[in-house]
Amino acid sequence: QVQLVESGGGLVQSGGSLRLSCAASGRTFSSYAMGWFRQAPGKEREFVAAIRWSSDNTYSADSVKGRFTISRDNAKNTLYLQMNSLKPEDTAVYYCAAAKVMPLATIARVAGYEYWGQGTQVTVSS
Repeated sequence: QVQLVESGGGLVQSGGSLRLSCAASGRTFSSYAMGWFRQAPGKEREFVAAIRWSSDNTYSADSVKGRFTISRDNAKNTLYLQMNSLKPEDTAVYYCAAAKVMPLATIARVAGYEYWGQGTQVTVSS
């Protein structure tokens, strides 16, 4: 069982930066692959980025490549999402998620993750 709590969201101007954190409970955090998703009003939840347990492999959606960086600190049981050059279209509720296994086929799918946080709001003003 893994419990996830996101933080770090807020209101920022276009071009600004934010760093989201996701604190995980449980001793087995390091064995889980982790991901970030987001959901804007009226839209489906979409993949943002993912990272395997060893941090050697990361994956990002095309819409955030070069702007967002996912990382993790297994010693602190924490997942991060550094978001730079933010745009108004990045406005959404951001969720972290955990998966015991992460084949490439499911890395960007909501159904591929077993555990979810409650979300943190990110609002980017133009």
